[in-house]
Amino acid sequence: MPISPIGLRRAGQGPAASAGLPARADILVVGGGLIGLSIAWRLAEAGRSVTVLERETLGAGASLAATGMLAPAAEHEPSSDALLPLALESLRRWPHFRDALQAASGLEIDYRQDGTLVVAIGRDEVERLRFRYDLQRRSGVAAEWLSGAEVRRREPMLRPTVTAGIACPLDHQVDPTLVMAALAAASARAGVTIVEGTPVTVLDWAGGRVVGARTEAGTITAETVILATGAWSGEGGLLPEALALPVRPLKGQSLALRTTRRTGTLSGMVWTEQVHLAPKSDGHLIVGATVEDCGFRAGVTAGGLYALLEGARRVLPGVEEMEVEAVWSGYRPTSDDDAPIIDVLAPGLVAATGHHRNGYLLNPATADAVTALVLDGALPDYARAFGLGRFRDSQGIRATA
Repeated sequence: MPISPIGLRRAGQGPAASAGLPARADILVVGGGLIGLSIAWRLAEAGRSVTVLERETLGAGASLAATGMLAPAAEHEPSSDALLPLALESLRRWPHFRDALQAASGLEIDYRQDGTLVVAIGRDEVERLRFRYDLQRRSGVAAEWLSGAEVRRREPMLRPTVTAGIACPLDHQVDPTLVMAALAAASARAGVTIVEGTPVTVLDWAGGRVVGARTEAGTITAETVILATGAWSGEGGLLPEALALPVRPLKGQSLALRTTRRTGTLSGMVWTEQVHLAPKSDGHLIVGATVEDCGFRAGVTAGGLYALLEGARRVLPGVEEMEVEAVWSGYRPTSDDDAPIIDVLAPGLVAATGHHRNGYLLNPATADAVTALVLDGALPDYARAFGLGRFRDSQGIRATA
């Protein structure tokens, strides 16, 4: 009997087997998603003993739900001027990160440099697209205005009703299932202890600093604890009110379509106002993603699926013949200003969270910044603007959104 694709994600290569909880580690990373595993791998390669505690399974929050876009040009919006330098810096670091990860793991991650096409249908969408293009040009990101005919020459499968587009040639993408499999393998080879199904219940403090954490499976001590808990970073219980992180979950639903020679597919990423479409080298076309500010409300909805399929069909008629192979949801970790929080919260306690929809794009810069912070005691210049202090008003009280 066929298995329903509802609630299933694309199959990955499987994480390393979960280990038992050790008594101590130099570094304890709380959170086994993309950010946490990348930091753990980098620090283990630097000679530190590292343990990762994951509340569920590796990548279960946002990392395996993502599309894998490395798209600072297509993502750029009027509210993201402060984030753009970090995004461009991280994209610059991605080729080195890719090469190191593939060498350390022995696995490919389907790094594609196809660029992004942002397209419009109808006068209103073209006017909004022109505004986006003008912003990109003012901000200095690579972008080219295209007529509808030029868009369709690049992507012949698109509908004739596509009337304009922006080509973002320097935007890239990766395959999240392959990246997470590679990180799990590279971390295991570097000696990282990965413990799944083990949420942290309490942080241990002594002498004004964090010295470890407690779980239902036992206690672990550590010189440094790194919180990379994604959408759960703002949940109460672990941190005192003065250190509360302004992070909340933004749910997203996505689906994977199976393309064939008959259905055809896209050559690169295509964005519309409703959806983004990302072809992968294994024949999948990923359609994402809804944006739902509904807390941790699990599941896939009829409304979400309709929005995705109708948004895709509006520009790509071939989706009607593509098989739905997987449908899933996840939670973006979104801060009050949609930018990451990379900071020392207290002695022995570091945060790396709040990456919103840019986790994959910002990952190399974040991993390198936290590694430098732990090893050298200071953040690099490019990351210093992303501390918790930016959410505080002139009286030192965190501003509310």
